[in-house]
Amino acid sequence: MIPVTVVVVTKNAAGPLPRCLDNLKDFPVIIVDSHSADGTRDVARDYGAVMVDFAWDGAYPKKRQWCLDHVSLPYPWVFFVDADEVVTTKLAHEIAALFKDGEPPCAGYFVPGLYMDGARVMRHGLRNNKLALFDSRAFAFPVVDDIGLPMGEIEGHYQPVPKQAGARIGQLQGHVLHYAAEDRAQWVARHERYAQWEAGMNRRKAWPQDPVKGREWLKRVFRAMPMRAEAAFLHSWLWCGGIKNGAAGWRQAADRHMYYRMVARAMRGVS
Repeated sequence: MIPVTVVVVTKNAAGPLPRCLDNLKDFPVIIVDSHSADGTRDVARDYGAVMVDFAWDGAYPKKRQWCLDHVSLPYPWVFFVDADEVVTTKLAHEIAALFKDGEPPCAGYFVPGLYMDGARVMRHGLRNNKLALFDSRAFAFPVVDDIGLPMGEIEGHYQPVPKQAGARIGQLQGHVLHYAAEDRAQWVARHERYAQWEAGMNRRKAWPQDPVKGREWLKRVFRAMPMRAEAAFLHSWLWCGGIKNGAAGWRQAADRHMYYRMVARAMRGVS
């Protein structure tokens, strides 16, 4: 057993959850669920995962930090995996190797993600990179001024931050596979909500600082950039090599363009 507690936060995730759990057999898994009504609990039981109920009270801590504060973790190191993600064998082996001789050299690690287009791994184009594996004693999710914005019970698109200065942060090479767009209608609705949240964060100047200085600088430059939708398209299609993915890469770049058009409309107060 890999000495890392995998935490999967769920709400009505019975569809993708089996695929996620299939690749987590070497980890202890805790599912923290927001009173799903679709069979998520049955899936968790079938896989032998520990199920913990969560009910948000409308304030901080939000869901992931609540897990760190209130859930009994078998191991203090945690790995947050979304229900629509799949941990690759390479990544699982890489994490196991970190603990082969005791504690890892860093207090937390960024985990890269590759997007899926159906059954195809998109090895070019846009990808994500999240500080998803870390020592729960060394990191916490920041409290930001987003209460009342559409993200609701879950932390938004920002990283946990070190509790003390000087915490070392590493980068893993193995990937999670992200099945983000299997249901187009859900994707659009979800990103409309994200756009409203991002616009609110911009208005309130509520963004927390990224734990990596270079990433923080790039984010600030991008937020201040005019024509962000066009820049996001070109970044995904050309800079990140999405053109090598053909039609799938074009769709991904077009979706980034559409998302930042959503943010721009939300900033103008247009629904």
